[in-house]
Amino acid sequence: MVSRLFWTGVCVCLTAASTLAQDPTKVEKSSMHEHPGGVVVILTAAHLRFTDENGKTREVFSKPGEARWYPPFHHRVENLGDTPYDAVYVGIKGMNASNGSKNPMDALDEETSRIVAKLMASAND
Repeated sequence: MVSRLFWTGVCVCLTAASTLAQDPTKVEKSSMHEHPGGVVVILTAAHLRFTDENGKTREVFSKPGEARWYPPFHHRVENLGDTPYDAVYVGIKGMNASNGSKNPMDALDEETSRIVAKLMASAND
């Protein structure tokens, strides 16, 4: 009885130790999902792997403060870095991957289109 209790305790400790030893950033992977077209603002440096619905992969490196436009798409993302990844994604309403709109300006009203065009022009300067 004591022997059985001892070995059960050993198994529990080994299982707990292996679970705690896993680096959460190494197992940080999302399931397949979709986002509307939008802008992501990077808060922390990252090394990511995106996999689209066709299985095509793309690795991306990003730095804090960067902002990037993404069209609507289905994907899975995996953090390949050593630290957690944080970003803010601002999706444009009505610009879904399922409706086929790939042009970000299609979903904007006239005033917003002018503002975005002005900001993009100033970013290229």
